[in-house]
Amino acid sequence: MKVRSVTPMQIAKTGYIVISIILCMIGVLFIVLPEMSAELLVRTSGVAMLIFGVIKLIGYFSKDLFRLAFQYDLEFGILLLVIGGIVLMKPHNAISFICIAFGLAILADGLFKIRIASDARRFGIRSWWLILVLAVISALVGMLLVLRPHEGSSFLMGLLGVSLLSEGCLNLDVAISTVKIIKHQISDMEIYEKGRVG
Repeated sequence: MKVRSVTPMQIAKTGYIVISIILCMIGVLFIVLPEMSAELLVRTSGVAMLIFGVIKLIGYFSKDLFRLAFQYDLEFGILLLVIGGIVLMKPHNAISFICIAFGLAILADGLFKIRIASDARRFGIRSWWLILVLAVISALVGMLLVLRPHEGSSFLMGLLGVSLLSEGCLNLDVAISTVKIIKHQISDMEIYEKGRVG
């Protein structure tokens, strides 16, 4: 019997948790210090998007047990890599772009996580309702970020901070409650062969 390696799942889950905590910390920093340098904001956002994009791709290919948390992460990971790359290559006058791009990314992720909450409920995961609440909040904050890119810079920094905090909390909850790692998972081929014989 071929046992599937759980290392990619452990990397993805740990990465999700670490990045989610970092997003929450950066979000709180932006809320508390809204007058922070715009250039620092741009570079921090670009790097965070690149790292999270890589983590999402690792998660997508890890094939976790429930396959809930990472099911949309191929497309979303690529999107974050592209946006993060653009932000870092063109950091000047990128605040409006960051607000719109990041707002769209958070809005999309919130909508995808609403679906994940629905699937989690069918799987019997008790905290599905918390995923749903956090997903709705993230989607609303993402939409607000898209609709208000031309407000004052302090307001935008605070709003970006709220969006990072809500996104961090959402991803942290999803990673903890839906990614289950079982040491001795059999491979997809083994499952297919057993089903065919049975």
